[in-house]
Amino acid sequence: MAGRIRQSDIEELKSRLNIADIVSDHVSLKSAGVGSLKGLCPFHDERSPSLHVRPGVGYYHCFGCGESGDVYSFVQKMDHLSFTETIERLAERIGFTLHYEEGGASDVEKGSRVRILAANQAAERYFIEQLGSTEAATGRAFLGERGFDKAAAGTFGIGYAPKGWNGLRDFLRSKGFTDDELQASGLVSAGDKGVYDRFRGRLIWPIRDVTGQTIGFGARKLYDDDKGPKYLNTPETPVYHKSQVLYGLDLAKRDISKSRQVVVVEGYTDVMAAHLSGVTTAVATCGTAFGVDHIKVIRRIMGDDSGLGSVIFTFDPDAAGQKAALRAFSEEQRFAAQTFVAVAPEGLDPCDLRLGRGEQAVRDLINNKVPMFEFVIRQVVSRYDLDTVEGRVAALREAAPIVADIRDASLKPGYTRELARITGVDVLEAQAAVARGGARPTSPTQTRTPGPADTTPTALDAGPQPVTLANDPATRMERDAVMAMLQMPADVGAELLAEAAQSFMANPSLAVIRDAIGANQHDFAQNSWIESVSADVPENLRALVMQLAVAPLPERSEKEMTVYARAIVVALVERDVVRRKSDLMSRMQRLDPAATDESREIQRELMDLETKRRRLRDE
Repeated sequence: MAGRIRQSDIEELKSRLNIADIVSDHVSLKSAGVGSLKGLCPFHDERSPSLHVRPGVGYYHCFGCGESGDVYSFVQKMDHLSFTETIERLAERIGFTLHYEEGGASDVEKGSRVRILAANQAAERYFIEQLGSTEAATGRAFLGERGFDKAAAGTFGIGYAPKGWNGLRDFLRSKGFTDDELQASGLVSAGDKGVYDRFRGRLIWPIRDVTGQTIGFGARKLYDDDKGPKYLNTPETPVYHKSQVLYGLDLAKRDISKSRQVVVVEGYTDVMAAHLSGVTTAVATCGTAFGVDHIKVIRRIMGDDSGLGSVIFTFDPDAAGQKAALRAFSEEQRFAAQTFVAVAPEGLDPCDLRLGRGEQAVRDLINNKVPMFEFVIRQVVSRYDLDTVEGRVAALREAAPIVADIRDASLKPGYTRELARITGVDVLEAQAAVARGGARPTSPTQTRTPGPADTTPTALDAGPQPVTLANDPATRMERDAVMAMLQMPADVGAELLAEAAQSFMANPSLAVIRDAIGANQHDFAQNSWIESVSADVPENLRALVMQLAVAPLPERSEKEMTVYARAIVVALVERDVVRRKSDLMSRMQRLDPAATDESREIQRELMDLETKRRRLRDE
């Protein structure tokens, strides 16, 4: 019978652990006041962070779902471990020696999950050692042909599985692992004559979880007589669930959290090429399509609650790549971050791009990303013959709902004009199609995940919620500008109203109302002006529209109110001009000195913006 861990060791171990360090392996934490941290809860899906961690007292609590506890309960729930397995794992993490009562527990007697992880660790060492063997020359050549040297192989822990049937099996048996444990780990397969190595004659990539523990392997075939698939991965085990695993996340997590950027590539060598080229936020799925569970992992690591991050997908331009892009797009609104697509020239993946054109080309691939919406719109439109009326109408009909469903309302006017341009229809016709577009179609079992405009932690489960605006200066200015546009559109003036309707607003609720104002700007003189705007916003924002429409403006006299209404709307537009100038200047700084045409175009845009800014100030 296995001995019990001494209670004094359990208490001492807890005193040496920082719960924030453990939680931050899974969640991006940020300050929530003195002695408190917060992040997106890993135990339920949410848009706003409700998990609070207090390192000083060693506890966490989620105000959204109610999960709470100490460092032990967090690891138990996250990794589905027994209490004993949790203690042993955390002790190993910091090199703390445990003592057992009743004579102690042998490795064989420890929990099966811990044994699987130990077997994987031993297998990884075996594979790495085998990469230096004479037989592995083909594997080393494979890496060298793709631009990966010995140092790169060491960084990513690449190894080699010999061609024989029992090399790994016998090695692990010699380390005290049983055949049952090896089968549970997925390292061997069972046949009529017993168990044999699952991976044979292949290059091996260790697949690690977010904490850096090896939970499985990916194996690439090297020989023509290997009749198996090109890539063979560890099967589902108690520690390896491919729908939740992202290769490279252990190396990328800190930079993902710091930069709020993640780059999703398609394979192990692409991750390697990206990291070695300086794109240290690259990850890849492991033998499965990018899905909801992957999104949940990324959102927690990014701290994806502000909408300021970016998720960049790299896809091949062929039919399979386009299909993958559309599949990713179907889940795009699960992110608060902006989503982008990066397609390399001539269909090169990051590995081939680095090999053929150098590491700068990989960085340029990511820097030249295009918004996911733009990419998908072009993919949809490309299916139709735009030389015919029927083709243009069909393309507009299919693409308009995509534009209508763009979360960031400030982007809709621009995408509407772009849709009109690429389909060859009138802008007003495109605006009408987008207005009719509604939400992106969903399957009968798929529900739309609310965007970052949701204001409560339970927004994923609740119906429309009342909206309360923040009281920071930026939100107050945006709120006052919307009030002026709603209450005094004639005094604001048609031209200024149109410019304001396309200006950036950080508050998502006000941005939606601003977009509705833009959609109805030609009717501002009608008695039904407020009703028209209200009809074009979601139900949960209609009460806010009415509040802003009747709330008192600061100035009392009619003259003061007219001056104020224009001034606050001018301030909104001028702020947007400054923001756009800053974006252009940043873009100019990143330009290749040889890109003279693009440089001249940016300079022209900057001059136009400066002219606009001066005109606004002179009015």
